[in-house]
Amino acid sequence: MLTSPNARPARERAQLIASDVCVTRGAETVLNHVDLVVTPTSRIAIVGENGRGKSTLLHVLDGTLAPDSGTVQRIGTLGVAEQEMPAQDGRTVGQAVADAIAEPLRALAELDAAMLALSDTCTDGAQRYATVLERAETLDAWDAERRVRIALEALDAETDLERSLDTLSVGQRYRVRLACLLGADDDFLLLDEPTNHLDRSGLDFLSAQLRTRSGGVVAVTHDRVLLTEVADTIVDLDPSPDGRIRLYGNGYAGYREGRLAERALWEQEYNQQQAEHARLKDSLSAAQNRLQSGWKPEKGTNKHGRATRAGGLVQSVHRRAEQLEAHAVTVPEPPQQFRFPELLPSTGSVLLSADRITVDDRMTFKVSCVLSRGDRLVVTGPNGAGKSTLLSVLAGELHPTMGDVRRSQGIRLGFLRQETDLPSSQRASEVYSAHLDALIAAGILDSSEAIGLSHLGLLRARESSKRIGELSMGQQRRLDLAIVLATKPHVLLLDEPTNHLSVALVDELTAALSATQAAVVISTHDRQLLADVHDWPTLHLATAPARGTSA
Repeated sequence: MLTSPNARPARERAQLIASDVCVTRGAETVLNHVDLVVTPTSRIAIVGENGRGKSTLLHVLDGTLAPDSGTVQRIGTLGVAEQEMPAQDGRTVGQAVADAIAEPLRALAELDAAMLALSDTCTDGAQRYATVLERAETLDAWDAERRVRIALEALDAETDLERSLDTLSVGQRYRVRLACLLGADDDFLLLDEPTNHLDRSGLDFLSAQLRTRSGGVVAVTHDRVLLTEVADTIVDLDPSPDGRIRLYGNGYAGYREGRLAERALWEQEYNQQQAEHARLKDSLSAAQNRLQSGWKPEKGTNKHGRATRAGGLVQSVHRRAEQLEAHAVTVPEPPQQFRFPELLPSTGSVLLSADRITVDDRMTFKVSCVLSRGDRLVVTGPNGAGKSTLLSVLAGELHPTMGDVRRSQGIRLGFLRQETDLPSSQRASEVYSAHLDALIAAGILDSSEAIGLSHLGLLRARESSKRIGELSMGQQRRLDLAIVLATKPHVLLLDEPTNHLSVALVDELTAALSATQAAVVISTHDRQLLADVHDWPTLHLATAPARGTSA
């Protein structure tokens, strides 16, 4: 059951309460008895793999999706930002801004009308003026348009109010929508991956706004810096022993600590139940073997003794079978753990080098680098500076306009692209196996070096058997990573490697990249990843450099 939201701000009285909410999709339970309370001071982050129900929970909270059971109570106004902002009917940026701050603008118009009516002695003009003035003050109406303009500029969004939304990119439209929401000052903000499409200054502005705003915030995010800087409570939708969501206090630090502790306990209980189940099964098997082989009494033993002994064996088998049947394994299998393969490039030689390379209209800096075993390199710069272009040139997928790229003989390169190009109609396991077979047939990989998909701990068997088009974005990204690692590369080229991956997997991947003996090149905007690899050498690319400049 859904309650009707209040059209006007409730401020300190605002409430957003989900009680015992359940949502199913076919035979799959997406949300299982969710209880969540959002107050005007709440800073809540929702985390989990793609396909775990994060956006579904937001839709239940904002009322666009009715739960199969449970209730949602809303008091106050909601501002909602989907991952993509629609652009129909030729609407302009100015119209989007006006829609976002319609209530403050209406309050100002009503205040002007009430002020004119004060001179009419035949009406209760004074009382009406006082009421409208209070509403305008509650909305901080005089400052609404200024707040939106500040947000548009800070987020590097389109500031031309006459510009049509359908002429903007997805990222530009999202920044306009986010700026409108930050300026509208609703009681609650519900944000789906709000850090997408933002540069560093925009990210810092967003974090500051979310920390200091007067209303509550619920954000679906994988951005670990946003989790650290903003969230006080984290809702984890990833699998748990009882299938229920987990709430962790004390922000990102509390989430990491609590998750590790629960994971260790989960694995311990699962292993204990498995061990006991195996013991009972072995005991039953031994009793059955004794019964099948028969009891061979010593010479001279009477028939009555043999019958008594046989009956005892039958009873032993029945008793052990009952014990095994009564021992149900109630703890589900814990999630797989990521297992990064050992990568061993040859020592004492240069694996990959680039000498003053450029690509017309895409990367006009002259870039040079040298990579040997264990070397690290972070490539940074604004969008359009040529980071992805550089990685494509190093991988041999793009030829430079000027300069040379040299790769040592027999080098194995692993290139994780920013976007997937997996065939959606094929099953994940088939694509992975075909990739392995091609590597072995080409002599790139020896059959003894082949890594099974399940060994990497990136996809479960039931996920591997699905067609790629049925996998979530996060699962497809895991498969992309598995295919790269299957090559047992000497050089890893990773373009935005944390995109679509869960927080837990990103932490595991970061640790593995720091420890591997392969050479690693990363291009990323991920603020936490940049902080984690702050001691790696950095190559910064910039847009529109002067000709002849060398990076």
